Amino acid sequence: MREYKAVLFDLDDTLLDRDQAVNNMFFVILEKCYKNVGNSLKSTMLEYFRTQDKRAYGKSDKTGVLEALFDEFPPEYRLPNDETQNFWNYQFPACFSINENTITFLNTIKNQVKVALITNGTTQRQKEKIRNTDLERYFDAILISEEAGFTKPDKQIFDLALTELNVQPEEAIFVGDDLEMDMAGCQNAGIKGIWFNP
Repeated sequence: MREYKAVLFDLDDTLLDRDQAVNNMFFVILEKCYKNVGNSLKSTMLEYFRTQDKRAYGKSDKTGVLEALFDEFPPEYRLPNDETQNFWNYQFPACFSINENTITFLNTIKNQVKVALITNGTTQRQKEKIRNTDLERYFDAILISEEAGFTKPDKQIFDLALTELNVQPEEAIFVGDDLEMDMAGCQNAGIKGIWFNP
C-alpha cells in the first residue's frame, strides 16, 4: 500500500453485498404484501424478484420491479403505483449490512492512505446505504453520481475524486466489481484498477 497515496472504492457489490440486500428487500415486501406463502412458492417468488431486479439494475426507477412481482404473484395487499418508488427508496437502503471483515480492512487501510468512495445511483438511496452501514467515517471523499453530475464509467467522476483527495492518477488504485463501469472507468482516468469478483 505504501506506493499508493489513495484507494478508491465502488459501493454496491464491492463493499456492500447487494445480492443479500435484494433478498432482504424481498422479505420486507413479503411481510407487507403477502400472507401464508409456502416455502416452495417463496423460493420461486424470490428467484423471480431477483431476476426483475437484475433487469432494472442501474435504473433509478424501481417501480417496474415491484409491479412485475405483483403481476406475476398477486398479493393480498398491493402497494399503489404512486407509492412503489417511495417504498423502494426508503426500504431498500435499510436492507444493507456490512461485513466485519470489510470494516477491519477499511480501518487498516485508512491509517495508511486516503480513501474515497465512488458510486453510481440516486443521492438519497446511496446516502442512506452509507449512513445505515456507518461507512461515511471511513472515507475522505464520497462521490455519488447523481450529486456529482457524472456517472461511472465517465472519467470525470474519477477526476473529481482525485481532486478532492489531492492525488495524481498514478498515485491511486480503484477497487470495483463491474468490468465496464469500474475497471474501464478507472482506466479511462489513468487509475490502476483491481477487479473484485466475489
